[in-house]
Parts: sequence; structure tokens; C-alpha cells
Amino acid sequence: MEISTEELQKINENYATQYFGSQIVKLQRELADTQEMAQDPDMADMAADEIKSIETQLEGFITQSRDIIKKEEAASKESPREVIMEIRAGAGGDEASLFAREVADMYQRYVDSQDGWSYKTIDISINDSGGYKEASFEIKGEDVYKILKWETGVHRVQRVPATEKMGRIHTSTISVAVMPLFKRTTIELNPGDLEFETSRSGGPGGQNANKVESAVRVIHKPTGMDVRSTVHRTQLKNKEEALSILKSKMQALKDEEEESKYSGERKAQIGTGDRSEKIRTYNFPQDRITDHRIKESWSNLPGIMSGNVSKIINTIMEKQDELNAE
Repeated sequence: MEISTEELQKINENYATQYFGSQIVKLQRELADTQEMAQDPDMADMAADEIKSIETQLEGFITQSRDIIKKEEAASKESPREVIMEIRAGAGGDEASLFAREVADMYQRYVDSQDGWSYKTIDISINDSGGYKEASFEIKGEDVYKILKWETGVHRVQRVPATEKMGRIHTSTISVAVMPLFKRTTIELNPGDLEFETSRSGGPGGQNANKVESAVRVIHKPTGMDVRSTVHRTQLKNKEEALSILKSKMQALKDEEEESKYSGERKAQIGTGDRSEKIRTYNFPQDRITDHRIKESWSNLPGIMSGNVSKIINTIMEKQDELNAE
């Protein structure tokens, strides 16, 4: 069974098939040596049996590798039913953190309005003003990633803060990231690359959460990527949750790098899907919300902030479908 250099490289790069890849390379070398041995008339018969045995083993490893990769590729094409949404305050101090909390509430109300969807808090960091410095949530539901992925980016708010005595309009920003939560990934974490921190949850969960150091933060030292989970009552469960999310974040990063490598300019996509891209402005004095990617605006900001964000999300999805059809 023939295998190209490109396919062998793909097998070696996939964590689930790396063992098969090393065995394929080993058997290829043995096959080449045995075929050379077969050129000697005195060794031909013995070499023929050996060649047949090696070819059978080689075919088995190649077939198993292809099956695994095929299943993983099929799974990756399905729209994930679980995502992690991260919301972080950016420029603007307390006003940014207060807006981060309002946007988190907006998405929670939106999720509550969707049939079969659910929303679970993973971790929230609250500042003295009551706003969110950062927060992460797990959202489950049919086509949840397909529907929410375009919310990733910088959201800008323009309004007069409650503490502003001169009536001046302030501009603040927050970032939103929506990442698929993968149940199966090709990412394998080296325990030596991980650092764990524990603390009291200090949030929902009753007295136990405040008395016991059940919250867990895991840091991937080579990348600096970190995840904190406070959703469960035990360290073990929070550790499992944090590791699962960390793997998903690293898998998403790897997939983005691969996609950018092979998809060129990605002309059919609205925006880059990068959390550093400014995608939307919420202008409260003018009662207007504008999505800069599709250059469309909507009024009734209070209604949108109360969870009625479907018209924006649906319009962006329609525009994306139109571009893909071109």
C-alpha cells in the first residue's frame, strides 16, 4: 500500500496516529532493506516471505491511521454543540468592566430565549465597581458555535458613565471570544508544562465555595495560556474542567493557524474572527448599535441589551451565507 510523503507527515503530526507514523517509517526502511536482500538469488525465497509480512503490517498501520484521521476530520466539520465564551474588560477602567457585565447578561438572556440551549458560568472575576474584569461561560445547544462564532472581537461602547459629572461621553471596549469546546482533541498536555493554582471560589456555590480552596487555575507555561474554573465544588472537578477548556483553546488556536496557512485571504469570511478586531459599537446617546463588518446599524439599544440580539446575529449569518454562495 503506497503512502505519500505529505500523508505520512500528516499522520506524524496527528497525536492519535503518531505511533502508527513511527511504525510506518520503520517498516518502510525494513521493506527497502529486504527488497535489496531479495536481489541475492540465495536469499530471494526467504526475502519474499519477509516482504509479504512487512507489507501486511504496513498496510494495517496505514489503514488504521487513515481511519482515525478520517473520523477526526468528519467530527471537526460538524458544528460544535458546546462553546466557551470569554468576555474581558479592555480600555475604559470601571466603565469597561460594567459594560462587560452588561454584555454577559445580554448573551445569557439570549441563550435563555433559545430552545434547548443552556448557559453555565465557569469563572467570573468581579472588580470593586461590580463589573466583570473577565468572565467565562459554557454554552450548549444545537448549532451554538455556528450561530455565536461571529460575536468574537472587540465590542466598543460610547455613553455617559453614571459617575460622569460633566456629561461627557466616554468610549470603552471589551473583548469577546467564542471557542468550540472539543470533546476529542489532538492536543496532549505535558504535565511538566502545567502549573496549578488553587483558591477559594468566592462566588456562587454557598458556604463551601468560600471556605474551601476549590477553585483551580491551570497555566500552560510555554504559551502563557491560562484557564480558571470555579463552577464545581471540588478541586478535582474544577481541575478537569480547566484542563478540558485549556485543551480546547489550544486546539482552536492550532486549527486557526492551520486554516490561515491553507486558506489564503479567506475572502468568503466576514472579518478575521480575531478578538483584536473591532466588530461593533454600542452608541447609547444615539440609541444605535453598528456592526462594522457588514456596515449595518440597529436602534432600540435597551431592547438589544435585554437579550434581543437575534436580529443582529441572524443578519450577520445571512451575510456570511451570501458571501459563501458567491
